[in-house]
Amino acid sequence: MLPFLQFLIIIVVIILAAKAGGYLSYKIGMPAVAGEVLAGLILGPTVLDFLHWPVFTDEHMVETVTLLAEVGVLFLMFIAGLELHLEDLAKSGRVAAVAGVLSFVVPLVMGYGLAAAFGFDREQAIFFGLLLAPTSVSISAQTLLELRALRSKVGVSLLGAAVIDDTLVVLGLSLFLALFGTAAAETASIASIVWILVRMVLFLAGATIVGLWVLPRLASLVDRLEISQGLIAFVFITILFYAWAAEHMGRMATIIGAFLAGLFFARTPFKGRIERGFSILAYGVFVPIFFVEVGLSADMRQLPAGSLVLLAAMLGVAIASKFVGVGLGGLASGLRRREAVQLGAGMVPRGEVVLIVATVGITEGLIGVDIFSTAVVMVVLTTLLVPPVLRVLFPRQEETAPPQEESERSQEYEDVPAYGYEQTPSS
Repeated sequence: MLPFLQFLIIIVVIILAAKAGGYLSYKIGMPAVAGEVLAGLILGPTVLDFLHWPVFTDEHMVETVTLLAEVGVLFLMFIAGLELHLEDLAKSGRVAAVAGVLSFVVPLVMGYGLAAAFGFDREQAIFFGLLLAPTSVSISAQTLLELRALRSKVGVSLLGAAVIDDTLVVLGLSLFLALFGTAAAETASIASIVWILVRMVLFLAGATIVGLWVLPRLASLVDRLEISQGLIAFVFITILFYAWAAEHMGRMATIIGAFLAGLFFARTPFKGRIERGFSILAYGVFVPIFFVEVGLSADMRQLPAGSLVLLAAMLGVAIASKFVGVGLGGLASGLRRREAVQLGAGMVPRGEVVLIVATVGITEGLIGVDIFSTAVVMVVLTTLLVPPVLRVLFPRQEETAPPQEESERSQEYEDVPAYGYEQTPSS
């Protein structure tokens, strides 16, 4: 079978499985994202391993699905940015800052202690801490979007804290490589660490200037041109460029660039049209591929028997460290106890940044394939565990947007179910 035909069948299977899993999950009262990840786990090496069936002979198919999934997470974070206002994010500054810092520090310390208890040396123990420190905000953002809680105080603080957390992880990993890495490490001096920090600041400043003053004018210009879906094409290009610039120029995660693009387009008069267009594109195609790919990346059958104890310990520390660190940060910043618990739960999922750190660990010889597989399974398990917890902590009846805004949004979406899942009258 030709590679293109193989690609078509793979995408058909993935999207069908994602939608079926999401629908069944929604029907039993769980967030759709949990069903989509579980569908990926079943399709992946753990159960069916369908990407490696004899009929799929093209060796690049796995990489192709991964690339499509990465586009999906960019769209997801862009829509999360569209749901917020810069003013909301600024108001959460103190909570986001304190929670974000503790979201990095506490898992780092607890991860170090866990590795030391299992007999790892000092360098490996520090690396374990870095491995447990990141947060995959995309998982929680999707769930809060379904629950219409993203613009709550906790939802806004969650996104701000996750940005700070991932930024500290990048800096921490760079510092680790400068101190303990091999000669081939890219960041080989303290001066390079400072340069990375400068690049982050310059990127954020440049992205903000362009986003506040240039993007709205360009969007208005493009919208007046006689180009079919010119505005949507312009936004699509901007998302990809901001994502590229975030990592290539600012040394930050690509999802931060996509999130910033959403924040800036939310300030334009085209927000409604952009949200409608990208909700259809994202939730119809790319986001389901992303969540299924999370499950596809895990192979629980490859875990050595001895790794099960380490997996259980890593999972426990991964959950407890975020609840403790982020929860205490929220309480110290003025959140109520329930809000602090909500914030801590939202920061538990791990994702793409953990996989990046784990890949660096293999390259540097700090961990083996068994530890890498354990980290991947931990990512999948936290992804599956957190959405139903968030559904319990964020009751559906808690609407966070003003009534007038909700009314306007309902009119905008009267033909498109919000986020592709909510189809009940209450939504």
